Amino acid sequence: MKYPGLALAFVSSCCFACSGPMAKYLIAAGLAPIEAVWVRMAGAGLLLVAVLAVVKPRALRIPPSRLPFFALYALVAVAGVQSLYFVAITRLPVGIVLLLEFMAPVMVVLWVRFVRRVRLHRAAYVGAVTAVVGLTIVVEAWQGLRLDTLGLLLGLLAGACCAGYFLMSDSFGDDVDPLGLIGWGLVGSAVILVPFSQPWNIPWDAFTRTSTPEDGHALPVLGAYLWMVLIATIAAYILSVNAVRRLTAAVGATVASLEVIGGAVIAWALVGETLGAFQIVGGLIVLTGALLAQTATAHRPEPSLPLDPEPGRELPKDELERPVGAV
Repeated sequence: MKYPGLALAFVSSCCFACSGPMAKYLIAAGLAPIEAVWVRMAGAGLLLVAVLAVVKPRALRIPPSRLPFFALYALVAVAGVQSLYFVAITRLPVGIVLLLEFMAPVMVVLWVRFVRRVRLHRAAYVGAVTAVVGLTIVVEAWQGLRLDTLGLLLGLLAGACCAGYFLMSDSFGDDVDPLGLIGWGLVGSAVILVPFSQPWNIPWDAFTRTSTPEDGHALPVLGAYLWMVLIATIAAYILSVNAVRRLTAAVGATVASLEVIGGAVIAWALVGETLGAFQIVGGLIVLTGALLAQTATAHRPEPSLPLDPEPGRELPKDELERPVGAV
């Protein structure tokens, strides 16, 4: 059924959109961005694995041959995306960082075309160019990149890791349970980030305080953290997995793009961040381009177009469908 899938994808996008604004409260309370990433990944991962161990232990089984894949998934698709995103939002508005991250569908198109050497529908290239034009407007490049340069780079790197998430999410078979992959991915990312976050130095007393980001409203830090773990991480990922099973990636990407709008609205309502006219117009253009590029990956290439010399070659599964992704 399409409509339940649409509803799940919509709610998932809204849940993911809360992560950046909630993280602002942890950072305002004294946690470094990488520390905020670690407490999110560790808390969500341990809780999800514990629940699965009780209600669905089979989901936690990892085939030995899949261990390298699980490690790469934790490193790139979870730790890379989350850590780069959290650092970037300390230098740029949440809405801008989400726009940069949603360049991921364009990066997927470029990877499929130039690395896997598969021709795609013309809309893929139109979408890529459209997204780049929109991004140019967002950063007001004609005025010499008015936004923080390092923040821009971090946001684009987060988009590259998000593209890796898309490319890897369809590359496992029925021997891997998606919920188990998410749970171990979150735990694995927390383990990977231990040397950088140094959790023994985290100011744990910050969770007993109330914090107020600049120009924002006051919230209890513990409440913001629990919302980030339960809603913006565990619920968001589970809803996303179930939505992907019911929707094509083209439809899912349309709904997932609401995360950009939702994140910007929540950031405006809670932490007082606003976007200028150029950011709003450019952001809509970026989303249009990303949607075009993403939709193109859902079409099979014309029989006469593939570069592969083998006749009858079809577009691989991971290029036919993309999951509903997010932060």
